[in-house]
Amino acid sequence: MRDFTSDQIKKIKPSGIRKFFDIARQLDNCVSLGVGEPDFDTPWHITEEGIYALEQGYTFYTANQGMPELRKEIAAWNKRKYDLDYLADEIIVTTGGSEAIDIAVRCCVDPGDEVIVLDPSYVCYEPDVLLAGGVVKKIRLKAENEFRLTPEELLSAITPKTKILLINYPNNPTGGIMGKEDLEKIAKIIIERDLLVISDEIYSELTYGKKHFSIAALPGMKERTITINGFSKTYSMTGWRLGYVMGPLPIIEQMKKIHQFSIMSAPTLSQYAGIEALRNGDEDIVTMREEYDRRRKYLLGEFERLGLPCFEPRGAFYIFPDISKFGKTSEEFCLDLLEKERLVIVPGTAFGESGEGFVRISYAYSLDSLKEAIRRLEHYLSQIN
Repeated sequence: MRDFTSDQIKKIKPSGIRKFFDIARQLDNCVSLGVGEPDFDTPWHITEEGIYALEQGYTFYTANQGMPELRKEIAAWNKRKYDLDYLADEIIVTTGGSEAIDIAVRCCVDPGDEVIVLDPSYVCYEPDVLLAGGVVKKIRLKAENEFRLTPEELLSAITPKTKILLINYPNNPTGGIMGKEDLEKIAKIIIERDLLVISDEIYSELTYGKKHFSIAALPGMKERTITINGFSKTYSMTGWRLGYVMGPLPIIEQMKKIHQFSIMSAPTLSQYAGIEALRNGDEDIVTMREEYDRRRKYLLGEFERLGLPCFEPRGAFYIFPDISKFGKTSEEFCLDLLEKERLVIVPGTAFGESGEGFVRISYAYSLDSLKEAIRRLEHYLSQIN
């Protein structure tokens, strides 16, 4: 019998994050700092709204694009937070941020189009581009630039076939951010070269010391930016599977067709909970952000004590220390650490080749878990130094 699977899908590697997660599940007494999932329960008033919707029998399909009430709240929230002017019709409610990224890429990429992807970056970007028939052009971000994209790097990557720049700030896995002044330099090039930006801003509310700025808020950029966001990280709602995409109406209208035929609509109960989150969840965000910041500062202090070089992350809930001095690849380091200490962290190469020499550690875990992780890491380093 012939092989019925696609040649394209065979070229795509499984997630490097899930590889370590799956290994850890088979071992006893593991401490995992591998998955970027908040350890907070979804705030009760949000959960309660989902329960109420279930009790009221709100279990039917919604409009494909998402409940009008929710899209209006999303528009109002983004105006209040980031001065973004979107109408409800310019928004699609999706099954998590991952679906939003996927349909944005599929909507805008024709076979042979080049898409610039930052390296390191979130694991789904490159596969999404390849599955759409696009060509990935990577820009290797540098620790000395705090993993910000520079104008010089962008200009060097653009060719006549370049169509899209895909960015993610605050960044996963590095925790890097880009401020308004950084984005202005990038936007100038985007407009001059007539490119589209897909901006994944799922960690927008998790910044420390500097408020997030959205590239779509810059003059001339709203009409050439697709903005991705969602509820998973901001409100600790990962399992609710609720995200959204905002963009120019002509693109949104085409994107909606992919959403209609592949997903139908986001979960109904989650949409009711999402309305409550946007209306009354600001205090929850502050509480969780302050706790993440406490954990961030703890890890920075411990890494300094242990002699692990690490730039200070200003966003998301990841830290990206440099382990190159130990003479192991990132994957060798993480596998050895897992085997000897039952501690799960993720090799930087799971996020791209330029992640070599780094590891990603998530601090979306309790301070007690982080302290135990540091104890195990310190013991491991004492054995290999």
